[in-house]
Amino acid sequence: MTALASTLVLSSCSKLGELSADNFTVTPSPLEEISGKVPVTINGRFPEKYMKKKAVVTVTPVIRYENGQATGQAATFQGEKVQGNNQEISYKVGGNYTMRNTFNYVPAMQKSELYLTFDAKIGKKTFNVPEVKVADGVIATATLLSNAIGSANTANATDAYQYAIAQTKQAQIKYLIQQAKVRTSELKTTSVQEFLQTLRDIKNDQKGYMLDGIEVSAYASPDGGLKLNTALAENRGKSSSDFLKGELKKMNFDADVQSSYTAEDWDGFQQLVAASNIQDKDVILRVLSMYSDPEEREQQIKNISVAFKELADEVLPELRRARLTVNYQIIGRSDDEIQEQFKTDAKQLSVEELLYSATLTESTAEQKTIYETTAKLYPNDYRAFNNLASLAYKAGDLAAAENYVQKALQLNPSATEANANKALIAMAQGKAEEAQTYLAKATTSKNYNELLGNLQVAAGNYAQSAQSLKGVSTNSAALAQILNKNYTEAAQTLAEIKSPDATTDYLKAVLSARTGQEATAIQSLRNAFAKDASLKERAKRDLEFLSLFNNGTFQSLVK
Repeated sequence: MTALASTLVLSSCSKLGELSADNFTVTPSPLEEISGKVPVTINGRFPEKYMKKKAVVTVTPVIRYENGQATGQAATFQGEKVQGNNQEISYKVGGNYTMRNTFNYVPAMQKSELYLTFDAKIGKKTFNVPEVKVADGVIATATLLSNAIGSANTANATDAYQYAIAQTKQAQIKYLIQQAKVRTSELKTTSVQEFLQTLRDIKNDQKGYMLDGIEVSAYASPDGGLKLNTALAENRGKSSSDFLKGELKKMNFDADVQSSYTAEDWDGFQQLVAASNIQDKDVILRVLSMYSDPEEREQQIKNISVAFKELADEVLPELRRARLTVNYQIIGRSDDEIQEQFKTDAKQLSVEELLYSATLTESTAEQKTIYETTAKLYPNDYRAFNNLASLAYKAGDLAAAENYVQKALQLNPSATEANANKALIAMAQGKAEEAQTYLAKATTSKNYNELLGNLQVAAGNYAQSAQSLKGVSTNSAALAQILNKNYTEAAQTLAEIKSPDATTDYLKAVLSARTGQEATAIQSLRNAFAKDASLKERAKRDLEFLSLFNNGTFQSLVK
């Protein structure tokens, strides 16, 4: 920063003097645009014997630029014999003062000058104090956000397509007390018949099934001796397995049956008691927790005579069982089959298959066709509209993007991805408050931190934005790092951008200029102008390139 100064010097003992550059400093210098504003602090000192005791001096900062100017907030100072509420300056020793101003930024301010103008009086007599220039231009690098945000990551709504979906089908065979014979009545139950039908479907592969395994788990209720229950549970496992093996043989289905047994099903017992309406169930559950020995548990529970009858009638019969389980997978269409089906008759595809198919191509034109088809076939699903908004945003068509995202939000106002995209579109339109509103509804979006970081850049919170955008390889992330003077990180981010555009090259030029690499800055500008010639107009007045303004190559480039 270059400190510009002006000293007030007495031209005579009876008048206020002219200004000369010496004792006023402007911070920052050049000025800098932050969040649409240009803040400036002016520190100065009235020298000794300058402020006459009856003098009043009003200082007004003015930024002048082509075809316009912006006038800041004036500050008034007074001598020791003036009756007023302004800052008093001693005639004998002089005095320091600070003026803080904020101007509304306009692009023409990049090429501008900051002046201080003076209205000076002693008593009723006015004195002419010439204005003085104290700073040149406004650095407006933060305004590149409007360009940089075009490369920001959008939020796509994902599909729920699964090639293989794990499934489980179970049935139960109940046994009479102390018996292990499979009763015919049990085999006619709905659960067993549906279980067998599932096995037939897997065998016939009618719906694209794949078998993972068949299991039999047999149990005995925890009444009676452990030795008896062990044999009982083992025999129940065998009888149920034999039944299943016989059914598989009838189907000509070559599949193994894995069998296991549990002698005393205390876990099942506890679950059933907890879910029951038995009056003393809390006492029973307490006994289960107090005694680990099975025989001791059984005896203590039998001592609760009233409750034990309810257990015998309601709980224990449910534990004399064998559970049949088949684990399998439903196999969907392959990638090739989905793509072929889309070409022949997309109506045969589910919404999940359609959305998934868009991830199988890198062509944005093909993705757009797929999403448009999905939106037509499934008009009540917000996801296709949201993803069309993403494509439109990436193509730079904000109007189309906003139209699509509005449709998505009409279908699902709480959709995280749609709210995230709406926030991004609002940022690109310069509507920071609206963006903040929608961002608050997108806290679970994958790109939430990136969106937050962009808003923080717009708000001038560069340290916070650099942190929020850490690990993101976009133009706006690099911009945040440059503004926060994280130059090494900015260089790495710019190098990692997958599809560098004109803004990427321009940011590289800014970074190179800031780090004293003038030749690299000029080459980056050349690359930027080749992609977007309109950037020449910005570069020719961009104070980031102040050191290049007299460079012949630079001058020829920006013509």
